[in-house]
Amino acid sequence: MSFSNLTRRGLIKTSAAAGAGLALPTYLSAASHAGYTNAPQGDTVTLGFNVPQSGPYADEGADELRAFELAVEHLNGGGDGGMMQTFSSKALNGTGILGKKVEYVTGDTQTKSDAARASAKSMIEKDGAVMISGGSSSGVAVAVQALCQEAGVIFMAGLTHANDTTGKDKRANGFRHFFNSYMSGAALAPILANEYGKDRKAYHLTADYNWGYTTEEAVRSSTEAFGWETVNAVKTPLTQTDFSAYIAPVLQSGADVLVLNHYGGNMVNSLTNAVQFGLRDKMVNGKKFEIVVPLYSELMARGAGANIKGILGSQNWDWKLEDQLGSRYSGTNAFVQSFGTKYGFPPSQAAHTCYVQTMLYADAVTRAGSFNPCAVVEALEGFEFDGMGNGPTLYRADDHQCFKDVVVVKGKENPENEYDLVEIVEVTPADQVTYAPDHEQFAGGSLGSCNAGA
Repeated sequence: MSFSNLTRRGLIKTSAAAGAGLALPTYLSAASHAGYTNAPQGDTVTLGFNVPQSGPYADEGADELRAFELAVEHLNGGGDGGMMQTFSSKALNGTGILGKKVEYVTGDTQTKSDAARASAKSMIEKDGAVMISGGSSSGVAVAVQALCQEAGVIFMAGLTHANDTTGKDKRANGFRHFFNSYMSGAALAPILANEYGKDRKAYHLTADYNWGYTTEEAVRSSTEAFGWETVNAVKTPLTQTDFSAYIAPVLQSGADVLVLNHYGGNMVNSLTNAVQFGLRDKMVNGKKFEIVVPLYSELMARGAGANIKGILGSQNWDWKLEDQLGSRYSGTNAFVQSFGTKYGFPPSQAAHTCYVQTMLYADAVTRAGSFNPCAVVEALEGFEFDGMGNGPTLYRADDHQCFKDVVVVKGKENPENEYDLVEIVEVTPADQVTYAPDHEQFAGGSLGSCNAGA
């Protein structure tokens, strides 16, 4: 249904003892802090929301911050409660977290790892944040997750899609609800082969950081297994705004598919340049030239406008899931209604992820009866839940990665309104995108032990 009509309606293992942590200011590890970093004092608890408020992913960051603010409102008993009613765990009751009112501080990651670490460090050391969440870049996520591990606080990753976050750079204090590059490749490849054929030549433009690398690898390996050939792969700077110089060589390459491993403003700009060069009107190797964007969002579709029509990609979640596919995706409409009432438009997948991560953290603390990060880790490892919009979901203990269904989408040819730009093509079941913890695309690294900091 249209957005305007929406208003009508365990634990698997015990964590090891806390490891040695980063040397912290005395006031963070004093005896009064009950043995862990930033144990809440008094009747409040502080969370840190670290989002890109500037840079190429700023639109995603703005929506993440809206969702964080909504989650805090719901945890403190305001609004309609959102997903608190649909969440399979019934531990939360709108009285804060363990009876403490939730407060929050924010930082600007600038989509830069150093800036993100600096703002997270400030939130932990100066503001007493006991959990950090947010971000729309895997480079940022990996950097901040490592900092949180050292400092002895929980990191609930925001929008991070690179395999590395729960692969070679995984940490015991970090958890990711968002899906990853491998899952996008596994879900997309069969549909690409069916839609465009198995005899295809692909040219990749890839953002020059860890997300771009693992997404290219995942899509290449999955499509090549169906018979596609990769004719070239070129890295592009994250700071690039005009991709014309990168698009021109595609025309001479013999490729008949362009894969844009770009996100946010980068993807909007590169797709726009590709359309301006007439790629979508070309016939190459006797086939219509196609463009694929492995990961995109409604926000990006809005930025790309008509250029997104017919473009296949994947998403972690879509605001139309429950309405179109039924109660398996319970929680979607509750969140969309709540978010829409507050802000006047439907939420993005970035907003959904950040809201859910906040609720999952609060729930884990409540079930554990403690803010101690090692107790939270124990409560989240192997946790199975439902009612948060993605269907049945598992937080795997081996790597702290969530496993759930993956949404394959396409830019809608005839959208009903400015918020109806993406249609759901297929939802790939979780078991078809699940992989072994030691899969080659996730090789290396170790969770280690949880760190309580003090």
